[in-house]
Amino acid sequence: MVTRPRASRARTALATRIVRHALAGLPLRARLAGGEDIGLGGPLMDIRDPDAFFRRIGASGLIGFGESYMAGEWDAPDLVGVLTVLADNAAELIPAPLQRLRSLWALRKPETQLNTPEGSRENISHHYDLSNELFALFLDETLSYSSAVFRGFPAEQSLLPAAQHRKIDLLLDAAGVGEGTRLLEIGTGWGELAVRAAARGARVVSVTLSAEQRQLARTRIREAGFEDRAEVRLCDYRQVTGEYDAIVSVEMIEAVGEEFWPVYFRTLDRLLAPGGRVALQAITMPDDRLRASRSTYTWIHKYIFPGGLLPSTEAIERVTTEHTRLRTVQRIGYGAHYAETLRLWRERFTERSAEVDALGFDAVFRRMWTFYLAYSEAGFRSGYLDVQQLLLTREPTHQENR
Repeated sequence: MVTRPRASRARTALATRIVRHALAGLPLRARLAGGEDIGLGGPLMDIRDPDAFFRRIGASGLIGFGESYMAGEWDAPDLVGVLTVLADNAAELIPAPLQRLRSLWALRKPETQLNTPEGSRENISHHYDLSNELFALFLDETLSYSSAVFRGFPAEQSLLPAAQHRKIDLLLDAAGVGEGTRLLEIGTGWGELAVRAAARGARVVSVTLSAEQRQLARTRIREAGFEDRAEVRLCDYRQVTGEYDAIVSVEMIEAVGEEFWPVYFRTLDRLLAPGGRVALQAITMPDDRLRASRSTYTWIHKYIFPGGLLPSTEAIERVTTEHTRLRTVQRIGYGAHYAETLRLWRERFTERSAEVDALGFDAVFRRMWTFYLAYSEAGFRSGYLDVQQLLLTREPTHQENR
């Protein structure tokens, strides 16, 4: 259940004026109950309860926009289409004077979501310990919860496992993982990368903060016959010790938090053996949008990924240059591939709604999850978001150059 919105008349009136003005200039059709249409034409946004819709936005901005969808106060036959229009115009939706006053009106991230070792465990558990069975309903058989890499578009459900293996192999190849490689994986997922690396002859240590993921990943590693080559530890990345020839981390930096980016990259630097390689897969956003929104509390923070923040490629360069000897030597973007991956997940989630219900998740949860998947897909379709595979190596010291 989504709580009823509470906002003063003044805030509701201001939100109504701003949102109406924004919608009027967008290539979509916002249809309000009663027959009024706003917009330049395009995908339909059906606002069934305008009073509640504007009141929610007045109360909590874009968080209210997502909550209004969860509550069924607005809907869209083509949800991704509507959200893509909004993502295309994200920088202009709020008038420039209000953008400059963002610190006065935007909700700020709660201190409880800070990614300290204790906070990280709670933040990760909020999402990844929901239910292994839930994730299995919409992911493919590899249980890979990150962007696949396809050979072409449009992608089909049957091609997703091969595309996920392609993604993993690109990362392992970039990191030089082979027979005898000492590999550290930061962020286990459900174990597919660890299995694939062990099949190459690598010795794998994989760390996660999700007890649910660890349990299933260990089972899958054992069933694949690689229990002697791959171990999964319930461990914060900051607590890892040892030396590794290769480090791979897939879409985990998004959960680190800006305050801890220097610690994260210093940890990679500390753990990497001389001549070693780091291969990361990271979701990124434009640097100007990162700077503008870095402290804002969003719908995604509240409902999906508490404590998360997407880096920009420029931010990664700044942090690694200032705090480590790691340098990015290769970067390849796959944003369109993530849009297709998310489409396939969303379609599968929708098709299996009855099974989601059977697991004990209600209709509001299903609308929340549908909005999350569509919202993410729209970010990549618009180009607002990208996903990149980065290869980092360590600059040699003067002594090593001699």
